[in-house]
Amino acid sequence: MIKQCLLVLVAAGAISIAAPFAAAQDSPSQNSDQQPSQEHNRHHGMDPDQRTQELTKKLKLSTDQQAKVKDALESEHSQMESLHQDSSLSQDDRRSKMMDIRKTTDTQIRGLLDSNQQKKWDEMQAQRGQWGQHHGQGAPGQQAPPQQ
Repeated sequence: MIKQCLLVLVAAGAISIAAPFAAAQDSPSQNSDQQPSQEHNRHHGMDPDQRTQELTKKLKLSTDQQAKVKDALESEHSQMESLHQDSSLSQDDRRSKMMDIRKTTDTQIRGLLDSNQQKKWDEMQAQRGQWGQHHGQGAPGQQAPPQQ
């Protein structure tokens, strides 16, 4: 009887210790530097329509530009979806192809912009690159610096 009570107490203690860790794994992490993280995640979490609207606001796109930007973003989105489903690639190969797709889309969009919009676009890309460097990802088209 004492062994059973002791076993129940040990099991209850183990559960009470493990429960917060299990809950922490299920919930998204909350960082104090959310603004760059949200900016970064918005690009990957938004559909082409939302991204087009965001770029329209930031760059003051014309109706013609909006349609062409949306086409480029839809193409990028479908290529990324196909890549996510391709299990034959290694993680490094998949990441490399994703970066190539993103770089191609960025180049296409930049080509649609006038000189003032291109300046703003370049600033946006520089900010994205700085965010990636601070988070170990490097700027678009660059390798991350080696970890020490």
